[in-house]
Amino acid sequence: MAAVARLILQDFRSYEALDLPVEGQIVALIGENGAGKTNILEALSLFTPGRGLRRAELASMARHGGDGSFAASITLAEDAGRLGIGLGPLDPEGRRPRLARVDGATVGSALAFSDYLRVVWLTPDLDGLFRGAAGDRRRFLDRLVLAIDPSHATRSNALERALRSRNRILEESPNQGQWLDAVERELAELGVAVAAARAETVARLSAIIAETRDEASPFPYADIALSGEIDALVARLPAVDAEDAYRELLRENRHRDRAAGRSLAGPQASDLEVRHGPKDIPAGQDSTGEQKALLIGLVLAHARLVAAMSGIAPLVLLDEVAAHLDPRRRAALYEALTELGCQVWMTGADAALFGDLPAGAQRFAVTPGRIDPLDCDGTPAGVPASLAGSLGAFPWTCPALPCSRASISSPSPRRGRRSRPWSRVRCPRASGARCPSWPASSRAISSGSR
Repeated sequence: MAAVARLILQDFRSYEALDLPVEGQIVALIGENGAGKTNILEALSLFTPGRGLRRAELASMARHGGDGSFAASITLAEDAGRLGIGLGPLDPEGRRPRLARVDGATVGSALAFSDYLRVVWLTPDLDGLFRGAAGDRRRFLDRLVLAIDPSHATRSNALERALRSRNRILEESPNQGQWLDAVERELAELGVAVAAARAETVARLSAIIAETRDEASPFPYADIALSGEIDALVARLPAVDAEDAYRELLRENRHRDRAAGRSLAGPQASDLEVRHGPKDIPAGQDSTGEQKALLIGLVLAHARLVAAMSGIAPLVLLDEVAAHLDPRRRAALYEALTELGCQVWMTGADAALFGDLPAGAQRFAVTPGRIDPLDCDGTPAGVPASLAGSLGAFPWTCPALPCSRASISSPSPRRGRRSRPWSRVRCPRASGARCPSWPASSRAISSGSR
């Protein structure tokens, strides 16, 4: 299992500095909306080819108020490697170099991380996947392919460049037949390669779904297939013949594509068709809850496929998944995640959603700029039992030590007096030791008494 044992962030999103040790197979990040939970998942998603789970530019990930650079690094369990990524300081030409390192040595790109780690994820942005545009499903499919075949990103990027070149020639120089022939030859090779990688992933994923499906599972199995002109070519012809056929199709469609302002045939026009297996209906016709359950089942099957094909149990990132499930499905999800054998990072706003996590799971309170451990009952780890009653349930705060940033249930002030500021109380997390950042004159609270 490729598990993260330590996460370090510097000037990343809302985190000025973070050093987070991790031990659990399942990690739950709990905090209010906007606290920075998804930022953690995004940082982890950078250790795979592509643009991360938000599809954001690296420059936008630097902390507001910082110098524009940032760094994220992870240490894998069992000394399996140290991976780092980020943006460096401005060079003499005013550019920020993208940095990627493995065990301290610079590597060419995040593609090198694939030998150490694979990552799959599910975010709320995918909730409308089955009813949304075909482009959303293509991006989802490409992410599935990428977790198995990291070089798919290189081919996909080259395909996009070739498509842009063809569209520009059609618009500006439509009579330049030699230029069009050259770019269409490249486009045919790349297009068939991308379509073939997608087809292979869909076939393998369908096979593993068939092998592992459980009719009684609350996460129904999906029937998946590809549709599109180039997908039909790849399905019935050898690769070389498919390239020839696609190149001829591009030649025939030049006038049509010029009028449309884009290339209408190719992998960029394919669609991933998903059906609810037990009901045998299009997934988009399901209820919102059923679509979510179907999507979860699909992601779990994909994680199994990644582990089987790469030999690396992937890191699974689930953003706000539990909140959309009823108690039965939530319990089934936790059981399935435990059996999956992967390290799983989950987020949620309510600590109660994670009350049934299996033994060994870790819970963290996330507040703007910091993350702190929680006990199984949702209270801050390490709080003396004598203080638990007076502090109440999570959340509570400490401005310097690892605590969350809500409000402590401190004793009520006498009438007519202001509430005591935090600098006037002792940090209960310190188990009797005075907080080093607070004034020496601070008065202590003990068991809720003044």
